[in-house]
Amino acid sequence: MTRSTPLEDLLLAQIREEGLPEPERGAKPIPGRKYEFDFTFRKAKLTVEVQGATWVKGGHSSGTGIARDAEKTILAQLEGWKVFPVTSNQIKDRSAIEWIKKGLAL
Repeated sequence: MTRSTPLEDLLLAQIREEGLPEPERGAKPIPGRKYEFDFTFRKAKLTVEVQGATWVKGGHSSGTGIARDAEKTILAQLEGWKVFPVTSNQIKDRSAIEWIKKGLAL
């Protein structure tokens, strides 16, 4: 599992505050692939990816990073997973936690 970021820590605190199931961190739900997801709720087949570097050049915003994230998302969806990519603003304004609650209710 990779190290957590302050944004991931904030989202985890919101998950716990809402009394939601504890997610797996750094899970690899795609058979035969090493892709890790920031948060995985196996029962609901829901993964959440924190897109932390949306306004700066970072791993997710480079051409290679975008292509890797697209492949990761598509492969997860082909396995029946819901994939929620969320940004820092969506975590801070609590949109992300509201979407996760809806995703877990499905």
